[in-house]
Amino acid sequence: MANTQAIKRRIRSVKSTKQITKAMELVAASKMRRAQEATLRSRVYRNTAREILTRISEMMDVSAHPLYAKREVKKRLIIAISSDRGLAGAYNSNILKQFVASTKNDVANGVGIEVIAVGRQVARFVSRLEGVEVAGAYENFPEHPSATDLQPILKVAFEKFESGEVDEVSVIFTDFVSSISQEAKTEALLPAAFVPTEERADLDDSVFEPSPQAVLEGITPKLVEVQLFQSILESFASEHSMRMMAMKNASDNAGDLIDDLTLEFNSARQAAITQELAEITGGAEAIS
Repeated sequence: MANTQAIKRRIRSVKSTKQITKAMELVAASKMRRAQEATLRSRVYRNTAREILTRISEMMDVSAHPLYAKREVKKRLIIAISSDRGLAGAYNSNILKQFVASTKNDVANGVGIEVIAVGRQVARFVSRLEGVEVAGAYENFPEHPSATDLQPILKVAFEKFESGEVDEVSVIFTDFVSSISQEAKTEALLPAAFVPTEERADLDDSVFEPSPQAVLEGITPKLVEVQLFQSILESFASEHSMRMMAMKNASDNAGDLIDDLTLEFNSARQAAITQELAEITGGAEAIS
């Protein structure tokens, strides 16, 4: 009986855990849908901004703009985006692996590294690395960030790049491909660069007022802001997707474990009943 009581306690414990993981799965699924919708909507804005910049670059030389200055990379600023919490599968470990892979050559070549950490997990990681300066750490970042939320990060990036303190600014984030596929990647933010695409809006007859130069001055910082904004949205959508899948797997595993424990419990109870019957039969035979 002692064995069956222990199994019953384990079954109750696993059922309780399953209820928690199931609730977390449903919450993550709800957040994922909202984050996915926001991510897909903003992609159109980012792509349009790139198309406009591509058209302007065809009309004039953009190399004189301070945010386009290309220099030998002696120091790099990396904006790394992770989550504040765990229980999201390989989401955070993929970001940390991508960070290590992206900085491997820099470390070997003596390139200095500064990091702006967005998320508690990556902030803890980079704070323990030797030779890496932490320029800023942001925890509990809003899931639906506004331009105001991005300004502290962008201000540091622009100031350090324009002053020559860093020669390149990159962002490490998780690209949301689909609800079951996410990819950690590194993209360059500064020096700014247009990304020509095959599918472009028809801007050949567009007129830029007051001038292409004035539009370039205004759109370049916005383009960098849009890229960072999109990276954060992609990361949040990926985080919720991976957490949903992780909690679903945990719930499924809990269900399988409950089935196994139930079978074990029934076998133990049947064995106990068989033993009791044998003892009764033996006792009856002894009396007779």
